[in-house]
Amino acid sequence: MKYGLNLLLWTSGVDESIFPTLDRIKEWGYDGVELPVFDMDEAAYKKIGSKLDELGFGRTAVTVCTVEENPISEDAAIREAGVNRLKKAVDMCAASGCTHLLGPIHSALGHFVGRGRTEEEWKWAQDSLAKAADYAQANDVTLVVEYLNRFECYFLNCAEDTARFCREVNHPHLKMMYDTFHANIEEKSPSEAIKACQDQLVHVHISENDRSTPGEGGINWDENFKAIKEVGYDGWLMIEAFGLALPELAAATCIWRRMFPSEEHLAKEGLKFMKSRMEG
Repeated sequence: MKYGLNLLLWTSGVDESIFPTLDRIKEWGYDGVELPVFDMDEAAYKKIGSKLDELGFGRTAVTVCTVEENPISEDAAIREAGVNRLKKAVDMCAASGCTHLLGPIHSALGHFVGRGRTEEEWKWAQDSLAKAADYAQANDVTLVVEYLNRFECYFLNCAEDTARFCREVNHPHLKMMYDTFHANIEEKSPSEAIKACQDQLVHVHISENDRSTPGEGGINWDENFKAIKEVGYDGWLMIEAFGLALPELAAATCIWRRMFPSEEHLAKEGLKFMKSRMEG
């Protein structure tokens, strides 16, 4: 098992201002980090990749799709732009040495059309992600599909559907992840959700119900960790929490009040909590 921390707790970028924080994350005992991939600045990703090599850190990456670059748009040109955006994000992963690119890469974040998904959108998404997965495979990166709760997207909202989506694409470099925050909203049973997707599961986000310090909120952690162990999962457990440091990030994630004493508290206590549940 590998224990990691998403840098969105501090920043949405990867410039050198985050380097001292990386040193502290290493001191706290983490195995690696998750990089935000929003600004496609290859030089910056090469620099942070070198820093992570120096620290002996593993690394994954997270990105999103926009309305103008939407893999399920009815406009073929916008779908193509969505594929190209994912390819650029893969380039940033290759530059920084990230093994996995994850997130709601199936559709535009926060975009709603007043109905549920259609069969056409399902096929468009599969076609788009199959193309992006081919490119990812050529760069030794695995694309990881994340389902979100119904208030953040309408295309994929549960583990069972996401696993079926990935099975149907049937690409070795397209898998899925599980996020405790979204599952807490959408799943009737965390254990059944994890079991339903175990053959496609390559990444786990550990996130409290209020996006605060894992173990200090209302998630049913007993059931989540029990199921993670039972299916034999042995990849990243990556804490994902958001702070108020960046107004645009706080707005995108609807974080309107501070939910934890400090970033250091969240990082240290969150790591202790994960290890106590997995190794205790």
